[in-house]
This record gives sequence, structure tokens and C-alpha cells, in this order.
Amino acid sequence: MGVHPALAAEAQRRVGALLNLPENDPRSQSAVVAFREGLATFGWVEGRNLQIDLRFRGDPDRLTADAEELVNLRPDVIFALGPAAVAVQQSTSVIPIVFVGGGDPALNRLVRNIARPEGNMTGFANVFGSLGGRWLELFKEAVPRLTSVADIQGVSANIVSGRELFGPLPLPIEASITAAATQLGVTIIGMPVLNALEVEPAISAFAAEPNCGLLLTGATPPPIVEAIARLALYHHLPLMHGGAASFAGREGVLMAHGPDGSDLLRRASSYVDRILRGAKPSELPVQYPTKFELVVNLKTAKAIGVTIPEAFLAGADEVIE
Repeated sequence: MGVHPALAAEAQRRVGALLNLPENDPRSQSAVVAFREGLATFGWVEGRNLQIDLRFRGDPDRLTADAEELVNLRPDVIFALGPAAVAVQQSTSVIPIVFVGGGDPALNRLVRNIARPEGNMTGFANVFGSLGGRWLELFKEAVPRLTSVADIQGVSANIVSGRELFGPLPLPIEASITAAATQLGVTIIGMPVLNALEVEPAISAFAAEPNCGLLLTGATPPPIVEAIARLALYHHLPLMHGGAASFAGREGVLMAHGPDGSDLLRRASSYVDRILRGAKPSELPVQYPTKFELVVNLKTAKAIGVTIPEAFLAGADEVIE
């Protein structure tokens, strides 16, 4: 029995995917599952009418080479997670690209027009300006005694072509943190952290402040997050991670709030579907997160002597006992 011509044409569709995470990272696997499930809801199934070429970050210095390798496979569309979007953008101006994450796309120059992206790139951002203020509000609700908060402005350690992909968190987020601090009666102290060597002296000096806490914002490499968390635990400082709820599972992190990553990935698959069916990136506006997760770690709370109000815990999406 022959193959129906329409199905034969469908079988030629190819999607490239570049994830800025190691293959053995649990976040990589959950991202791939969510992306595949999203595509399946639109009828795209690997081995039937779709081929997905996956590439994971191994050596960060090879990110550009990995992007170029995907481009050379000539897929119909490329999906890029996080800072991998910059590497792909630098490698092709023709193949459509759908990104997820990587900060504010306008400030990071992924696109210049949010409503009608020019060129070959569109996607889903993971932050927007007012999120900073929301993070501080949640932190103050969870730890009402806070009067001084160090805003640890982390940076990405991923390098493409010898330059940092993303710097400190975009200014609108920092501005919203400052505005919220005024309303909440909290003093904000900026604490840019560029590498692990800067973490210990900065946090140890700040720990002498009464009723203080740490708010970690920006794209920060996991080793630096872990170093900050260890110091927070040692100094009995409440630490909130703004940007990724999954970080609340790390010892020393009191709470975390961020966009629902699985939701963003599923939404991104809808754009991949539309491009596979003929849409252009310029017809697909960049979108922002609409679903968020709040996770509280009671093990850390007990270790640092903090009692989280019951009303706050009732509103959390997950409480780690």
C-alpha cells in the first residue's frame, strides 16, 4: 500500500531544537517532554510526520558551533531555549526561530518590535518589568520583618563569540523593585555578582544588617546560586530566587517565584506549529508569561529560624516540607 501524498509531504517536516542546558540536566528532559507534548496536541508526532534534531549544551564555548550545526541541517524551524536564542540568531537570518526565555527580548535585542517581530525570530519571554516589584512583595509577605534586602543582580556565565549573552537583569525590573521597596518600607541594596569569588565577601558583609534578606534576580549560573544559598543558610538569611520556581528545591533557598516553564514551552509549540503550516515570525507577536509558580521551602525556613505565615503558605503552588 502506498503512502498518501499529503502524509508523505508531512513526513518531510523538520524541527531543530537547541537547549542551553546539559543533556543530563533534569530541566532539559522536562523541557523536551513539554515541547514534544505541545507539538503532539497539534498533530505533530516524531517518527510519523516530524523529525526533531535535538542539541544540548555541552561546552558553553561550543554553543555557536552547535547552532551552526543545526542550521546546516536546514530544518523548517528552530526552537531555542534561553540564551541559545542568541547563538541561533547569529547563525541564520533565514530559518524561522522560536525562542523561550532569555530575559526581555526587546532589551536583549532579540527583536525590536514586540507586536510584529522583524526578521526571522519570535517567541516567549520569561520576564517583564513589573515582575521585580512582585518578587519583593511576595518576599515581604513571607518574611514580614524584612527591612533591608540585597538585590543580587546575577549575570549569565554563557559566552557566545567571546561576549556575555545577557548582563544584569533589565532596568525595568530593577526599577519596579525600587518602586515596590518605597511602598513596602524596605531598603534595597544593589549587589551585582559577577563570579563566585565576589559572593562570599559581599553577603558576609551584608549579613551584619538587622532584619535583612537576599533577593536573587537575573540569569545566574547554578554553581553561583548554590554558593549564595550556602552562605544564606550559614548566616541564617532568608533567600528568595526571582525567576525560576524550581530553585526553591535547593537547600538554603527559602522561596522562589517564576513563570511556569512547561506552559511557556507548550505555548512555544503552538508557534512552531503555525510556522510549519506557513505562518511567518513577523505574524506572531512576542508573548509574555501568564502562568506563574510560587514554591516555599519549609526545610530551609526551619533551618534559618523563619516562620512563614499560614495564609502565605496557603497561596503557594508547592510547599517543600
